[in-house]
Amino acid sequence: QLVQSGGGLVQAGGSMRLSCEISEYTSRTLSMAWFRQPPGKEREFVTTISWNRGTTDYEDSVKGRFTISREIAKNTVYLQMNNLRHEDTGVYYCAQRLLGRSSYDRWGQGTQVTVSS
Repeated sequence: QLVQSGGGLVQAGGSMRLSCEISEYTSRTLSMAWFRQPPGKEREFVTTISWNRGTTDYEDSVKGRFTISREIAKNTVYLQMNNLRHEDTGVYYCAQRLLGRSSYDRWGQGTQVTVSS
């Protein structure tokens, strides 16, 4: 189970941090990721982090503005979002990929992020 916190309403140019706590299969986590679903659109990849090495990757539009990190001792992954834009609005989901799996198949409940322009 992945439990998300954070989210809400922020003005353009502002910052926000999302958290996602992993409560199951923590020792089998290969990587964690954040996805988002803008209004009326498909869910899209935002960023990912390998759980043990901390290697990260970002979708181009968030590079330099968003930072993914993890705190292994707390089984928690974070998404720090700075310089938010209206187009960052959407429902954000954290996702877990387990060892031996080819995709992210465990998901958080989603949290709404609304950036006012």
